[in-house]
Amino acid sequence: MTKQTSTTGGLQGSAVLITGGGTGIGKACAARLAADGAAVTISGRTEASLAAAATEIEAAAAATGHGGSVRFVSGDVTNEDDVQRMMATAVEPTGALDGVVANAGGSRGMSPYHLTDTEKFVETLHLNVVGTMLCIKHSVPHLVAAGGGSFVGMSSIAGYVTHPYFGAYTVSKAGIEQMMRNAADEYGAVGVRFNSIRPGFISTEIMEGIPRDSVVYDSYITQTPMGDVGEPEDVAALARFLIGPDSRWITGTAIAVDGGHGLRRGPDFGPFLEPFLGADVMLAKKPFAP
Repeated sequence: MTKQTSTTGGLQGSAVLITGGGTGIGKACAARLAADGAAVTISGRTEASLAAAATEIEAAAAATGHGGSVRFVSGDVTNEDDVQRMMATAVEPTGALDGVVANAGGSRGMSPYHLTDTEKFVETLHLNVVGTMLCIKHSVPHLVAAGGGSFVGMSSIAGYVTHPYFGAYTVSKAGIEQMMRNAADEYGAVGVRFNSIRPGFISTEIMEGIPRDSVVYDSYITQTPMGDVGEPEDVAALARFLIGPDSRWITGTAIAVDGGHGLRRGPDFGPFLEPFLGADVMLAKKPFAP
């Protein structure tokens, strides 16, 4: 794990569920919240990754002395029964649920829209949008019962800055942001807050697949005012703030963690796709011939 920001405590007695918590941003969020004293439950589809992450997070949390803990439960956020089981597990340590970081998500493909596989498009929407909705649906009663709480949806810079060839991913992330705004309006009266985080290029396992000497990588760096990429802990610091009491009067917002990338333009994945498809195929001037 990368070096964390200094811990401050303050989350003792709080119970938080983090979906997609076995790797990357989700793992960093879990580590930060547990280090500050929260009883964290991480979920995901791969039990081995969850178990390894939980062991690592637990050791780091114990070293801070703030009393945080971590447990894990395997499951798929697109499966309603699994989501209900995740919530029930997250409630066990304290008898309540105070926060959710809905981080699980991804993409099922990249291509121009005229070449998009419809099934993969729908799968991406299902994972990101429906998965987040199910987490809202089954966490809200617990959050209300706890006297209020905080729900953080994981959006992306792709939710508000164009990302050519990202297909359903951009649509789904924009959908998450609107869902957070609607939910903030619906549940403000019962003290449940909803906000979105918009990560830019964050150095996770997935993004490590972009070669650092490539045109695609350069298209990120040259469009980022701070001239670098972020770390999972940068996102975790914001998640900790939004889950914690210091953000009690913040709801319905979307906050970027992108080094200023959103001030400019999105990345260019054209050089990644063009060798496989051809320039004329990408512009729909010629049919694709596999």
